[in-house]
Order: sequence, then C-alpha cells, then structure tokens
Amino acid sequence: MTTYLLPAEPAPLVLEFAKTALVIIDMQRDFLEPGGFGASLGNDVSLLRSAIAPCQQLLAAARAAKLLVIHTREGHLPDLSDAPPAKIERGTPALRIGSPGPMGRILIRGEPGHSIIPELTPIEGEIVIDKPGKGAFYHTDLGELLKERKIENLLVCGVTTEVCVHTTVREANDRGYRCVVVSDACASYFPEFHRVAVSMIAAQGGIFGWVATTAPLVNGIHRAHHAA
Repeated sequence: MTTYLLPAEPAPLVLEFAKTALVIIDMQRDFLEPGGFGASLGNDVSLLRSAIAPCQQLLAAARAAKLLVIHTREGHLPDLSDAPPAKIERGTPALRIGSPGPMGRILIRGEPGHSIIPELTPIEGEIVIDKPGKGAFYHTDLGELLKERKIENLLVCGVTTEVCVHTTVREANDRGYRCVVVSDACASYFPEFHRVAVSMIAAQGGIFGWVATTAPLVNGIHRAHHAA
C-alpha cells in the first residue's frame, strides 16, 4: 500500500496506510440510540447519529484496504471495581454508573446499552478495546497493540468529540502518534462543543494533530489500496 497526501488542517499530511489504524470511539447504543442513557439525560441523540454514516464509510474503506480497525467502548466491570468513587458519584443518583437504565445497568460491560450500534458492529479480526475511562489508552492494552503492529498514524472518529475523542487524541499525541480527527465522523450532544473541540486539534500548527473530512480520506484509502 502506497502513501497518500491527505488534504487536512493545519496542513496536508502524508499518510502511509500500512502504518495507520482506524480508531472508532464509543459508538455505543446507550449514547446514540433513542431510549438510551444519553437520551435519558435529556440529550438530542440525533446530533450524535450524524456521525454514523461517515463512520460507516470509513469502516468500509478500512476493511477493503485491510487497515487495522479498532473499536472502543466505555464501560465498567459489573462490581464497579474499576470505577473510581468520584466518577460514580457524579450526576443524578438514579442515572449514575451501575444504576438500572433504559438498556440495562448504565455503562456496565455486557449490558445491552454497552454494545456497539448495529450499523458499526465489529467483524471477526477487529479489535475491541473496553476502557474504564474517557481515553482509550487508560488502563487498556491499546498502546501495546499499536506498538506490536508498528502503527504510527491514527484516524480517529466517534463520540463525543470533546470528551472521549479528545481525550484519546491527547493521550495518543503524548505517545508520539500522528492523529487525524475526522471531523464529520465525530459528533457531540452540544454542537458548539464539537466546533471548538475540532478547532483545538489543529490550532497552533496542529497542537494535537490534524483535522480532515471523510470524503478525501476514503478516496485516499481506496487510491492507495488499488495502487499497491
């Protein structure tokens, strides 16, 4: 697979797709589906669902080109042993982590709401990282997996832009990865948060990474794959 000059902000970026992974952050039922945890908090989940089609396009292109695909899910062990009290105690008591929710216990691994939405269901061979925090590197083996596969570049999409996407990108940046945030494949319950979070990535010469959109990235993956 050859390289591709990706149109991006703050400047075009040369990507070697053999050293690139697609990371899809927390596209879980509890966050995106009507009747889920996100909706029960009063959020308009349709604002998150706008990221689904772009994520599907990226996923299809990555699969066709045999790029490394990584899905993440935020959630905790049933006994909450991996959930700090300061995290559990936040919010309305009836809607805290571990409490019964519309799709099972809130943010608990194995519950229906914890699963990835059907539109982006992982297939055999794709990595699923279960993370107890916002960032995908925190208390997971993601770092080791990326090193084993000699990955240098991360294409990051998912939800929410300002929380788990941003935290993961910041963690990755500190570990030396080139991060491309795919802006239209990310979303937030708060459009202004999304706008500012995306702007922060590419500010000051790319302080946390690069920002691109789905169409040129998918085109680049296809072109590089067919040229290989």
